[in-house]
Amino acid sequence: MPIDPVKPLIVQSDRTLLLDVHSGGAEEARIAIMPFSELEKSPEHIHTFRITPLSLWNAAGAGFSPGDVVSALETYSRYPVPPGILAGFTDTMARYGKIRLVGEAALPAATGDGSPVDTAADRPMDVETLPGELFLIAADPAIRAEIEAAGALKKYLSKTALGFRLRLTDRGSVKQELIKLGWPVKDEAPLVSGEALDIRLRTQCRDGKPFGPRDYQVEAARAVAGNGKGGTGYGVVVLPCGSGKTVVGMIVMSLLKTNTLILTTNVAAVHQWMDELIDKTDLEREQIAEYSGDSKSVASVTVATYQILTWRPRKDGDFPHFTLFRARPWGLIIYDEVHLLPAPVFRVTAELQAVRRLGLTATLVREDGAEDAVFSLVGPKRYDVPWKDLESKGWIAEALCTEIRLDMPEDLKIPYAVASPREKYRIASENPLKEYAVRQLVENHGEDHILVIGQYVKQLESLARILNVPLITGKTPNAERERIYGAFRRGEVRVIVVSKVANFAIDLPDASMAIQVSGTFGSRQEEAQRLGRILRPKGLSAEGLQSGGLNSWFYTLVSRYTVEEDFAANRQKFLAEQGYKYTIQHWTADELSPERMER
Repeated sequence: MPIDPVKPLIVQSDRTLLLDVHSGGAEEARIAIMPFSELEKSPEHIHTFRITPLSLWNAAGAGFSPGDVVSALETYSRYPVPPGILAGFTDTMARYGKIRLVGEAALPAATGDGSPVDTAADRPMDVETLPGELFLIAADPAIRAEIEAAGALKKYLSKTALGFRLRLTDRGSVKQELIKLGWPVKDEAPLVSGEALDIRLRTQCRDGKPFGPRDYQVEAARAVAGNGKGGTGYGVVVLPCGSGKTVVGMIVMSLLKTNTLILTTNVAAVHQWMDELIDKTDLEREQIAEYSGDSKSVASVTVATYQILTWRPRKDGDFPHFTLFRARPWGLIIYDEVHLLPAPVFRVTAELQAVRRLGLTATLVREDGAEDAVFSLVGPKRYDVPWKDLESKGWIAEALCTEIRLDMPEDLKIPYAVASPREKYRIASENPLKEYAVRQLVENHGEDHILVIGQYVKQLESLARILNVPLITGKTPNAERERIYGAFRRGEVRVIVVSKVANFAIDLPDASMAIQVSGTFGSRQEEAQRLGRILRPKGLSAEGLQSGGLNSWFYTLVSRYTVEEDFAANRQKFLAEQGYKYTIQHWTADELSPERMER
C-alpha cells in the first residue's frame, strides 16, 4: 500500500488512530471508523481514536466483520496499516459469539459427549427447566472449562449437558463477569414489540414555533432504531449536553411506536421530559405519567427517577418499585444520563434484555470504570460526535474556559499543611477568597445568566447570601427547585447558586456562564456535565447558526499550590481533549482584598 499524503488517517501499531480533520475525506473517515473505535480526544487539528477490545466487540455486536474494519482503515490510511494489528482484530472480534445466551425455546440438543449441536432434536432429559431460566451455550470445550473454573461465576451457574443454566435475575451479573474475562456474550433473546402507541413528532411546538429535528439527531435515532447492519433496537447515543438528546429519544419513540419507560436522574428532569413530549409530539397529557417520590402513576409513556427505583426500606431488602418495569408491556426503555445508571438498576436492566433500550449520555466515562457494564446491559455505542463539530456548526455555543488560581490566606496555610488528604481538599475548596472572586466575576459579566456551582453546602449558602440570589441543594423541595429554575429561564433571576444536583439533565437554555467553586476530586464526568449546562446555543437562526454570536464562559476557581491544582489538571486535560481553549490566570490576595472590593 503506497503512501498517500492526502488521506486523513494515520494508523499506529498501538491501535491508536490519528485523524487529520483538515484533510479531504476526514468526515467520511470519521464516520467509517466510529463503529469500531473510541474517540479519546478531539482538539483543533488532530482527533485521536483508539481501537480497544470493547470497541471491537461493539462493532461485532452491530454486525461488522474484521474485514469491514480492515477495509475502512486501508481506505483512509495515509501510510500502510501495520500488519501486526490486523490479525489481532480477527482474534478479538471472534470472541464475540463464542458464548451465546438463549432461552429454553432456542436450546440446542446435545450429542453423546455433552457437546451442543445445531439440530432440532429434543432437549436432554437431565436438563431441568423452570420458568425464568436461561442457558449459556459454548461449543468450545476449552471455553466451557474456563467458565466452570471462574470463581466469580460459580454462584450463578449450574452445569448442564449443554453448558450452564442460570436464573433470569442473574443474567446481567453473568454477562458482566464474562466480559471481564474477555468473553462478550451474544445475547440472542428476541426483542419484544411492546404495546403499540401511535406517536408522531409535531412540525410546530404547542406555542406555534416551528419544530424539526436536526440532521444529527435523526442519524443518531436511526442508528439505534435500525441501521441495516443488524443488532438494532438497542444501544447508546453519545452527544454533548445542549445538543438535544431528549429529541433523539422522542425520534426513536416515533420510529418504534410503542409504550415507553423513560428513566432519568431527578424530578426536575422528569418534568422537563414530560414538557418536551407534550410540546413536540402529538401525545396528550393523560398519555404521560410521572413515577417519582412526588407521584406514582403509570401510563403509555412513564417517566421515572433512578432514585425512586433504587429506594428500599432496608439496606438488605428488596426494591419495591422495581415492579414498575413490569407494570406495562414496555417496548422501549430510555436511560437518560446512562453513565449514571445505578448499580441496582443494572440488575433489573438485565432482566429486560428483550426490551428495546436506548442510552443517552454526554460521556461514556464512568468514574467506577463500568463502561463494559453499559455495553453488556444497555447496548453498544451506536452514535457519537465530537463536541467541537457541533460547535463549529452552531448547534452548541462556543465555550471559553478559564482557570483562576487564588492564593491561600495566611491563616489557612498551617491548618492546610497539617490536614489529612481529604481535609486538605476541603480547606482548599472553601478558600474564602473564592467568595470575592465570584463577586468580581458576577460584576464583570453583568449581561450573562450565571450558574455558581459547588460541592460544599456551607460554602454555597455563604455565596447565596453574599450575592443575594436563590440557592438549590439536595434538600431544596422539588417545587421550590422548579420555581427557581423557571424564574431563571424567564430572566427574572440572573444568578443562581447550585450544588451538584444541577449537574445532570437540567435544561437551562439561557445559562451563558458557569463559575465552578468546588468539585468532585477532578471528575471528568462532572466536568462534562457542568460545561454542558452552558453549551445550549443562544440566538439560533433558522439555519442553525448562532445569529447573536454569543459565547459561553466557564470559570473554575482553584486554590494555588494545593491539591486542587492536581485535580484541576485532570479536568483541564478533559477540556483540552474536547478541543476547548483553556487559559490560566492568577488573581492575588491583594487584588481580592475586602478593602479593594468595597472601593
